Amino acid sequence: MEYAINYFETIPSWHRSLILIGGIAFFWMLESGWPARLLNYRKHKHAGLNFFFTATTILVNFSLAGLLLWLSDWTQINQWGVLPLLSGIPLWGQVLLGVALLDLIGAYFAHWSEHKIKVLWGFHLIHHTDHEVDTTTANRHHPMESVVRFGFTLLAVWVTGASVGIIMLYQSLSVVLSQFNHANILLPKQLNQWVQWFLVTPNMHQIHHHHQLPYTDANYGNIFSIWDRIFGTYQYLPADQVVFGVDTYPDAAKNSDLKHLLALAFKPYKSPPQH
Repeated sequence: MEYAINYFETIPSWHRSLILIGGIAFFWMLESGWPARLLNYRKHKHAGLNFFFTATTILVNFSLAGLLLWLSDWTQINQWGVLPLLSGIPLWGQVLLGVALLDLIGAYFAHWSEHKIKVLWGFHLIHHTDHEVDTTTANRHHPMESVVRFGFTLLAVWVTGASVGIIMLYQSLSVVLSQFNHANILLPKQLNQWVQWFLVTPNMHQIHHHHQLPYTDANYGNIFSIWDRIFGTYQYLPADQVVFGVDTYPDAAKNSDLKHLLALAFKPYKSPPQH
């Protein structure tokens, strides 16, 4: 464990890029060979749009990375946060608790807030307008959503007092798990039942991309599935009943247009129709 944390403490940028690209390539091959559903789309064209938003996500996060490192160093120097208070527990316990709390605040609460606060929903809406959810959907985020999520990550670091090594480990896991749970694959039923007790699986997260409430406002987790169970936001829907998209913007052609998507965030809030 100490070796792993030391590695992530000084992980080169190209290693982080390799994790991102390697994850997309791996799950792309899986969903191409064993797709959960036969999506009626041109995979490369669909990916091109999502890769644009992936690039803006990378740009935002790399531009602001110095702030994240500074805050982590500040918490270590001032012994601020949950983890410094629990410095007596074993390293593996600190790492597990740190990653879990970063996932809770930086992912689950961020995601929940984006569904409950109208201005944030405007930015997050782009993610839900994908009618062919696959592994490239993972980073389909409006640039302003990337800024918002970075803000929640800063809050998570401030609360936890996590070291740079734990933060980089968390971010690497977050990237790969997001690519995994958006991939167009489904785990076998028995395997999914076991894995889903701990981790968010594609079977679980695809329900979140169903086009209608209450399923859109459910299954917010990214790494750990426990948060949805604890906070009562877990929902189940059979895979063959899931319809991707969002009912307030059902036009698939418009939702594949970059200009439309970038402008979408600044349109007046649309209430979901009653079903």
